[in-house]
Amino acid sequence: MSQQVNPRGTFLKIAAVVRTQIETDDELSELPSAAELMREHGVSRGVALRVFLVLQREGIAEPVPGGRWRVVRSGMGIDRRPLAERVADVITDEGLTVGEAFPSATALSTRFGVSRPTVSKALDKLESAGLLSEARQGKQRTVRALPKRTESPQF
Repeated sequence: MSQQVNPRGTFLKIAAVVRTQIETDDELSELPSAAELMREHGVSRGVALRVFLVLQREGIAEPVPGGRWRVVRSGMGIDRRPLAERVADVITDEGLTVGEAFPSATALSTRFGVSRPTVSKALDKLESAGLLSEARQGKQRTVRALPKRTESPQF
């Protein structure tokens, strides 16, 4: 009888390895890419993708834009609201009043962990909703109105 590797269940074994990595490394926040799993374990892309699905079903991983996967830890709350809503919360969280200066796009991109162009789009939505003043070169945005807390978003 030959000693061939049985491909069935390979993705479960790899998922167990990745699960162990997650449990032992508290700093791990992003899973290896499918290409990295393929290279490291010598498997096909389909097998690597099944690993992610197993981890997702177990509630320890979730997909993020760009084809990557993020680690989900118990007790870790992720705010899934649109960025514009989260940026609008800066007004109330920091106790800003009408006429006060609003944080820069650079500061907000660092705070929310997204790119400046992404923050700029959210700021444009808040500007069109009348919450912030128009952005101009050399002039800082200011608060024009306080956000109203309702069931549905206003932007």
